[in-house]
Formats: sequence, C-alpha cells, structure tokens
Amino acid sequence: MPTGAGPRRVQEIFTAALDLLTEHGYDGLTIEAIAQRAGVHKTTLYRWWSSKDELLAAAVTGSALLEFPVADTGSLRGDLLAVATRLSRLLTRPATAAVLAAVPGRPLLAEATNAFFTGRLTRDHPVFTRAVERGELAADSDADLVVDLLAGALWFHLLLCGGSADRRYLARLVDSVLTGVSARRA
Repeated sequence: MPTGAGPRRVQEIFTAALDLLTEHGYDGLTIEAIAQRAGVHKTTLYRWWSSKDELLAAAVTGSALLEFPVADTGSLRGDLLAVATRLSRLLTRPATAAVLAAVPGRPLLAEATNAFFTGRLTRDHPVFTRAVERGELAADSDADLVVDLLAGALWFHLLLCGGSADRRYLARLVDSVLTGVSARRA
C-alpha cells in the first residue's frame, strides 16, 4: 500500500487485526472477523490487501498502537532508559507476542516485523546525535551497536528467558551498556 493511501478507517482495521490476532492466534484470524470488528466490508479489506498476511504486515508497520515517540530527557542515560522502557513495554504487549508467534513460516510477516523493529530503533538515532552535541558520547560511537545491545538484551531477557524488566533492571542494563562491564584499567 503506497504511503498516504489506504482505506479511511485504516487504523481501526489495523487495531482490529492486531486485537483479533492476540485473542485468537494466527490460525483463528479471518478477514471476515477483521472486517466485522473494524466496521467495514470485507471487500474493503481485499481491495487493499490480497491476503491476511498482507494485512497483518501492513498493521505491524502502520498501526498507531505500536508507535512510540523518540526520547528526549536531556541526558544520554535518561534517553536510553526511556528507549529501554518503551522497548520493554512493546515486547511485552500481547499484540507484539501474537505477531512474533505468527512470524515463523510467513516470510511477508517476518519481513514486516523486521522492518518494524529496524524502523523503530533507527528513529532513536537523534538520541545519539544530541548526546554527541552535549559531549556525552564520542562522535565515532556506533549508535546501531548501542541499540542492538539494549534491544538484544531485552529481547533475550524478556522473550527467551521469561524475565521481567522493572525500572531497576532497566537502569542496570542501561548503565552496563554505557559503562561496560570490565574492570577499568589505568
């Protein structure tokens, strides 16, 4: 679907798709149920998306439910803590879990999920630009690597290990990324 194009009730459709995916799983999700929940005709959905996978891929990348603002707390540590908090909330949302569970064996959905996470994390690059301007971060720092460290640790901790990420855990994670974990050498 081209940018700016789509049905008038696109956000309602995306919300319905993600809610129903959460409630019934991928196999229980139907175009008819999405149309009914969104209050549109199923022909509207088929006009814009040829399959359930196409509609879900569009919902993953275009739903306002999965948006979050770029952090600007005035410090790199505060911004990274805000990024980690947002990401933790995103990863533990039932809709996110349902999408991730639906990805295996569905290349279109996998591609959309990858684009979603890459796009959301790339949007945090101003955090690093501001930190360089404030003198908190070296100009040659690798912003992508810092984000990978945060996101990868959270992904592993929350989704693979079944852990939780309270404020204390997130602060320890951010501090470890910022200062490293090895003993300082003179």
